[in-house]
Parts: sequence; structure tokens; C-alpha cells
Amino acid sequence: MIMLSSALRRMGPLWLGLALWSAASAQAAAPLSLWPTIPFVRGQDLCQFQDAYGKSRSEQALEMTSRLKDLLAYGAQADEALDSLLALDGLIDKNRKLATTGFGMDMTLEAGLKAALDGLYRELNPKERKLVFINPAPLLELLRDLRTQQRQGNLDLKQLSRLSGFAWGTYAYGPGCRGDVLVSIHIELATGASHSFKAQGRPDSVMSSVAAQIFQHFQRTQFPSVVSIDKKSLTLLGAPGSPIGMAPSPSLAESACKASRARLPLADEYEFLSALGDWNGGVGLDHKLWALADGHVLAPDLRNPSPVRHPEDVNSNEIYFYCVR
Repeated sequence: MIMLSSALRRMGPLWLGLALWSAASAQAAAPLSLWPTIPFVRGQDLCQFQDAYGKSRSEQALEMTSRLKDLLAYGAQADEALDSLLALDGLIDKNRKLATTGFGMDMTLEAGLKAALDGLYRELNPKERKLVFINPAPLLELLRDLRTQQRQGNLDLKQLSRLSGFAWGTYAYGPGCRGDVLVSIHIELATGASHSFKAQGRPDSVMSSVAAQIFQHFQRTQFPSVVSIDKKSLTLLGAPGSPIGMAPSPSLAESACKASRARLPLADEYEFLSALGDWNGGVGLDHKLWALADGHVLAPDLRNPSPVRHPEDVNSNEIYFYCVR
């Protein structure tokens, strides 16, 4: 992490920007390629902060007085009782410092994120992976870094030209002092876009939540999207103002698409795009009602005798749609 930060400072923002811009221009259709090391910055210990400021001074004094009374009731002398309380507080602080000593938490979080993200890709198995962590360094250099327990941090312009961006994160020990960490991941792209994701949980599982957010954000169908149906190209434009729109009637949804010089999908197009799924350029039907032309709706849960229905058959004013061309 220190090597990465110093290298970026030596190169300067101009060279970094030019290198990442050239990568974005050359790899417009390629998966987003991120630097393999995720630098983490440790934030305020929210556990200690809550201990110090979670209660007013008078509340803390009353709590200490109550503990002192309990010890005196059990037969302890006043000075012994006070020394015992101070010793216990000192042991708690010592254990917390021992638990957070060193720089291992960033490695744990980075490895957890990559493992959880790879697990999602294996489980859902999309046709194309839209986000990858690449290793531009030679394999022998990677093995050497692992043997010496160093993190990848040497940068040059040739390596940067292969990157679409990089990720960095922050973590803090969560309030409540239950062993949770509060983690945020920020992905900075060469286009200037920045995407942030946050979760709180145990160190061994918190990154699963972050990985799910990252997967959904980058792997989900982005509009406009072009797919091939029966040797024809169909462009998914989304709805005016949002990827998926909702209207009280199919006629209003149809009018919205016509205003964008587009149309509603046909029933078989909805079905085909749902078969592609949200992770392969399509849009899942889920259990929603979808607007069709001529005042009809597609009800995927009502397939007998046909999922194409009149709005009166479903009695709902929540009808979803997106436009195609």
C-alpha cells in the first residue's frame, strides 16, 4: 500500500490521467481491468469512539459508581475496588490494541473481496465477465512478492496502459464493539466515474456483501444495450429517466416509448431477453407485469392459457416497461 501511494505521487496526476485515458480509449468494449492490489486506509476506531462518547459524562460516572458499589457490597475495600476497575479497563484496552496491531486487516479484506466476487461469477456464470483484477507484472515477480510478504505496488506507464481504473478502500472497527468492521470500497475509472460500496459485518464475511453490490452494479445490463434476435439487432434503450420504468397502464408506457422514437418489446422479445438474464445483456421478467402494445400486458406468472392478458385480468396499476428500437 505504501509503495503504491509513493509511486502514484512520483508519477503525478497528469501522467496517471493520460495513461488511464489511453487505456479507456483502447478498451472501450473490454472488461474493466483493475489494478490487483486494493490499498486500504484505516479510519477512526468507532468502537473506541462510541465507548468514549456514547454516553454522557454523568452517565459514565453513574455506571462507574454502580460498579464500585457492587464491589464494595462483595466485601472489597474502597481502594481495592477502584484499583480492580482500573485494571479491568486497562486489560480491555490492551486486548483491543493487540487485536488491531499490524497491517493484516487490509490483506484479509482484499482477499475476502476477490474470493467473494470470484464465487459469484462461478455461481451465476455470466457469458462475459465485465470486471477483472489483472496482474500486469511477470509471474516470477508476483511469486517473489508473495514469498517476501510484500504487496504489488510497482507501477510504470506500460502497466498502467492496460488498466481501466483501480480500487481503494477504507475500514474502521464498527460501533458496538462486537468485532464488526465498517468497510467502504471506491472504484475510480479512467472515464472519471467513481463508484462506492459500503457494508458492515464480521471481517470474515463483510466483503461478501460488498462483492454482491459490485457484481450487481457492473454486471447488470447497462442501457443502451444491443442484442441479436433472429439475426437482427435489437437495442435496449431503457425507459425515459430510468433503466426500467413503471406506468399505471400499458398505453402510458407505450406513449413514453413513442415519445423517444422507440417502441415496447413484443411478448417474445420480453421472453428472450429474460432468458438472457440480467447478467448477460437482457432483463429478467421476475414476477412483474410488463407493458405490451395495444393495451395488453405480459404476466409471466399467468401462463394458462397465455401470459398475454388484458389489464383487467391482472387488476394492477404497477406495470413495468422499457423501450427498444
